[in-house]
Parts: sequence; C-alpha cells; structure tokens
Amino acid sequence: MTFRFQKNIKTFIASFSIVLMVLLMHGCGNYNFTGGNPGTAETFQVNYFQNYATQNPGSIFEPGMDRDFTQALQARIQDQSSLSLVNTGSADLLYEGEIVEYRISPMSATAQQTAAQNRLSIAVQVRFYNKTKEDADFDQRFSFFFDYDANAQLSAIKSEAHEIIFERITQDIFNKSLADW
Repeated sequence: MTFRFQKNIKTFIASFSIVLMVLLMHGCGNYNFTGGNPGTAETFQVNYFQNYATQNPGSIFEPGMDRDFTQALQARIQDQSSLSLVNTGSADLLYEGEIVEYRISPMSATAQQTAAQNRLSIAVQVRFYNKTKEDADFDQRFSFFFDYDANAQLSAIKSEAHEIIFERITQDIFNKSLADW
C-alpha cells in the first residue's frame, strides 16, 4: 500500500510540475530578457543627433561625438529589441535630438588647491515619437558622467569614458521608450 501511495505522489508531483511550467512559460510570452516591449511597432529610426554642446556655457565641442552617439543608440535598440532599423520613411518609432552638454569639471581638490579628479559629463535631449502608442511620446534630457584622475589627459581616457557614458545614456533611453515595466 505504501509503495502505491508513493508512486501516486510522484506521478502527481511530476504532473503538477509540468502544468506549472507550461503556465509560467505561457505567462512570459510577451516579454524578452532585456525587458523591451515594442508593442505592435516593427521599425525604428534614429535621426542624426547634432552636437549643440557649445550652446551651453562651459561645454566644449567634441568632433565625431554626434556620429558615435547616433550609432550607439541605433546599436542599443537593435541589440535589445526585434525592431528593424530604417533610415528613411515612416518608422513606427522615431528618436531624434541633440547633444546639449559636453563638460569637464573639477570634482575634488588636493591640499595644493588643484584638482585631484575631473568629471566628464555628457547630456542629450531626446524626443521620442511612437506612432503605434502616442501616449508613450516624450521629450527628455538624459545625462551621465565619467570621473577620472586630473593628471590624465582627456585624449587618454576619452574612448573608455564615451563607451561608459553612451552605454548608460542609451540604456536609459531604451528603458524609457521600450521597457514597459
């Protein structure tokens, strides 16, 4: 009698586990691992982000950053969604904006009253339009920074700094526009 009871319990647990797994998998059908939810959108376009940083007092102009940022945002959306990039026409999702700040500021001082650490800050103004869900549109500023030793030249850390800053800003833009949490 005990053997039959144990066999029934094992069968019940196995059956219950299979049903539970099917229900859980079905409930996760609308999500992916990055959290991107484009809804019914199929295409996106990222217009060229012009570099207007010099219009902000204290900011400097960094050549090529406009191209690099535009490409970084395109890559982020392609990597984390199933959307197709289009360059002309009417995309379902449109990203546009400007680079509005590129600033180096001293962050901490030494005993000799010189900077011990500098901060590179980058900010972009982004306008997002969603033709499939108009209440998702936004116009927002995104920014991030990179701290580095004041003895280092910007040219020595620029590549690493841009990569880290762009990664954070593009992820924030992606989350704001496509992560439906």
